[in-house]
Amino acid sequence: MTLHKGFNSVGVTVLLICIAIGLAAAKLLNMPLLAAAFALAGLYFLFAVVVVDQWEKVAVLRFGRYRGLRGPGLFLIVPIVDTLSRYVDQRVRVTTVSAESTLTRDTVPVNVDAIIFWLVWNAEKSILEVEDFTQAISLSSQTALRESIGRHQLAQMITDRETLGRELQKILDEKTTPWGITVQSVEIRDVRIPQALENAMSQQAQAERERQARVILGEAEVQVSEQFAQASRVYNDNPGALHLRGMNMLYEAIREKGAMVIVPSSAIETMGLGGTLATTAMAKQQN
Repeated sequence: MTLHKGFNSVGVTVLLICIAIGLAAAKLLNMPLLAAAFALAGLYFLFAVVVVDQWEKVAVLRFGRYRGLRGPGLFLIVPIVDTLSRYVDQRVRVTTVSAESTLTRDTVPVNVDAIIFWLVWNAEKSILEVEDFTQAISLSSQTALRESIGRHQLAQMITDRETLGRELQKILDEKTTPWGITVQSVEIRDVRIPQALENAMSQQAQAERERQARVILGEAEVQVSEQFAQASRVYNDNPGALHLRGMNMLYEAIREKGAMVIVPSSAIETMGLGGTLATTAMAKQQN
């Protein structure tokens, strides 16, 4: 136990005032014992006056027995008789933990860094129930992190860090609640894997993307071939449509200004354009 975390300005001020009054009394009244008494009183208040910050609590022990919490603000204790516990900071605190070379469920060694946000909601329990709650939080967090890593596969840890953080927060909160401490949240900051495994996973992802691209290309080829097969059946049942399609292709080729298209006569005969034109001319003459 520590008596003070340092002499505060109030105690020092009281000590100086008492010494000044004692010196003045000794000089004016010629009473050195009175000066010594004031000096002793000032020394007493130097150790008796305690100032606790707004965000802190401290326990007072009298002859080793718990007397209660004090703070924030100024209060007096009896030196030697009363002792103080460590000062408890009740603000939100941050603890960084890491798990190195820990095996996941699929036996992959990983290094994981996490941040724990916690606070003391009951200073009395944190003082009386655990010796060093800061160290207890750190060690418990590290143990819980390793246990949680062993229950998850690597892919889940990389893609779903929030779930891992919530699981850790629940495990830690159950441990720390009897100490008067609550774990507000856990954030997984980084998940690192061996370089060789990282390269292998990169190659695997690239191969998977190439496979998907080939599958999509094959499906597109199937769809195109089905459309061509359907078109061929339509043209087979309706030769006129095929002739019109051929003429439309020629029109599309020569509609650009200044364009010249050379079409072999065999292609015209293949499309049946010559026969179609002759039939059309004869029909006009008969009319």
